[in-house]
Amino acid sequence: MHWRYTGSMPVSVTIRDVPDDARDELAARAARAGQSLQEYLRGQLMELAAKPSPDLFWARVRTRVEATGSHLTAEQILAARDADRP
Repeated sequence: MHWRYTGSMPVSVTIRDVPDDARDELAARAARAGQSLQEYLRGQLMELAAKPSPDLFWARVRTRVEATGSHLTAEQILAARDADRP
């Protein structure tokens, strides 16, 4: 099942047992972003939820490879990436 935010009423989430050093680092990042810790974490969670899970991502990759028949080696990919570089 794929979860998607539908715009319904927000819910509260409690996370217990966060180590002090992790909490302090996140609070510092929030302060640098000019946000409260709650605002910062909400934004991070929404960004994380908007990305496909690793399983879904790789399933999409497999589907595209099967559909296109494309099978490039790592060397071919790097050569194409570097082709336009001086």
